[in-house]
Amino acid sequence: MEQFFYKQPVPVDFGFGKIRKLPQILQQFGFTRGLLISAPSMVRAGIAQQLMEQSDGKIITIFSEIQPNPTVLNADACAMTLRDKQCDFAIALGGGSIMDCAKAACFTATTPYSAADFLSGQRSVDHAGIPMIAVPTTSGTASEVTTASVLTDTERGVKALLGSDNLYPVYALVDPQLSMSCPPQVTAASGFDVIAHALEAYYGKKHQPLTDLAAERAAALAFDALLTAYREPNNREARAKMSEASVTAGFAFGQTQTAAAHACSYPLTQDFGIVHGEACAFTLPSFWRLNSEEGPEAERLQAFSRRLGFAGGNALADHMDAMKREMQLCTTLAEAGILEEDLDQLVSRSFAPNMQNNPVPITEARLKAIYLNLK
Repeated sequence: MEQFFYKQPVPVDFGFGKIRKLPQILQQFGFTRGLLISAPSMVRAGIAQQLMEQSDGKIITIFSEIQPNPTVLNADACAMTLRDKQCDFAIALGGGSIMDCAKAACFTATTPYSAADFLSGQRSVDHAGIPMIAVPTTSGTASEVTTASVLTDTERGVKALLGSDNLYPVYALVDPQLSMSCPPQVTAASGFDVIAHALEAYYGKKHQPLTDLAAERAAALAFDALLTAYREPNNREARAKMSEASVTAGFAFGQTQTAAAHACSYPLTQDFGIVHGEACAFTLPSFWRLNSEEGPEAERLQAFSRRLGFAGGNALADHMDAMKREMQLCTTLAEAGILEEDLDQLVSRSFAPNMQNNPVPITEARLKAIYLNLK
């Protein structure tokens, strides 16, 4: 008999117009002094200011100095604002970068340390931080329902994952309306992050029945809606499906963790400047082909591909390649700016712990061959 454990403590409030519930939620929690940690685009669009005005004075200021692929310096500056303003809550309004920074900052703010101390493992994330309400504006990372925060320590030249149950947000407010302002390239890259989360959760070594259900639902939604959301940014149905796909994939990979395509994405982002979702998409079809053809999950993956309407694993991978071409995501080494002489270093930097979560063992020689196939 199979045994498994599933935990998802974040309440998810989902639907168009849900952002209007924010004042009620603040009241419900009894929060009084808060920081709105916002994407710069949300400040420019006036949405951050609007939320501040609707908060009955409970949001006292806005912090938005966060770069894509946030750094420990961003998290430390945000934590300092939380301390200085004596905040008892935070709201993270943005995509994965904002969530990652906010989660780390909310925890760091309750300590005298730098986020770098936790990222390096010198100190552990061993108590609850300042409570954070997560309001995603992209359909991608699902950081609103996971324990993960990915930060870059520029001093050490390391991009790493901070993970702890203490990093769960206290509430996820998912309003697809907020994703409608995403430019097409953000829709494409973040949408492929959803697909990577779903597929890697389905074949990852830690998969179990409840994560399988969520992963398959998320993949079905994303394959159905992503191209439409890219072609028709104002299509409400496609945006709603992608928002649902994102959070549902979070229910899956939050338990299973990611696998090889994500492991490869870290140096692709750090060394070659490829945005996270596009970096995951770069090798994802290759790993789907490999895991569908050999190893312990091959039969399950072929059946999964057929249930999603494809002839088999290769056809699903071919469809991902076609989607990438239409959405102008890089599909070859040349398009990614990778020279053949870069490959050995790229390969050696790709072996993050989640590489071990792939059902087929990946060696450096095997990974180099996968990259050489992408010429």
